[in-house]
Amino acid sequence: MSVEIGKPAPEFTLNANGGESVSLSDFLGKTVVLYFYPKDDTPGCTKEACDFRDSWEQITDAGAVVLGVSGDSVPSHDKFRKKYSLPFTLLSDPQHKVSEAYGAWTQKTLYGRSSLGIERSTFVIGPDGKTKAIFRKVKVDGHIDEVLKAVEE
Repeated sequence: MSVEIGKPAPEFTLNANGGESVSLSDFLGKTVVLYFYPKDDTPGCTKEACDFRDSWEQITDAGAVVLGVSGDSVPSHDKFRKKYSLPFTLLSDPQHKVSEAYGAWTQKTLYGRSSLGIERSTFVIGPDGKTKAIFRKVKVDGHIDEVLKAVEE
C-alpha cells in the first residue's frame, strides 16, 4: 500500500507511551502530524522531537496533534518523553508494520553497509483522515517550518 496525497491514510493501532493503545481513527476530526523517526534519544531524533516540542503551542493552536513512531519499546518512549519533556504521544512499532504501511521502513546505507530501518518521514493527515502532505527523507533542520505550513493550510 502506498500513501498518496488526497487518499485515506492507512489505519493503525499501536501501543503508546504510558501503555495505552492508540489508533489513527481516535483523531478523526483533528489534523494529525504523524512522524517516523529511527531511534529514541539519538542526536537527530532528539533534535526533531524537541523541535516538535518547542512548536507545540503553534501545532495545537492549529487544531493538530503530533504522534511520533519508532521501533523502540514503550519503556524507551516513556524515558525519552520524560528526559526531554515531550508533550506528545510516542508510538511503539516493533514489528515495523505501520512503518511499512507508510513506506517509512526502507533499505538504508550507512558507511557502505545496507540495512533495513526507518527513514525519517512525516505525514500530515487531515481531519477527514486523508493525507494532506508527505515529507520523505526529512532533514531535521527547517523541517518544523514545513510541517507548520502544512498544518495551517
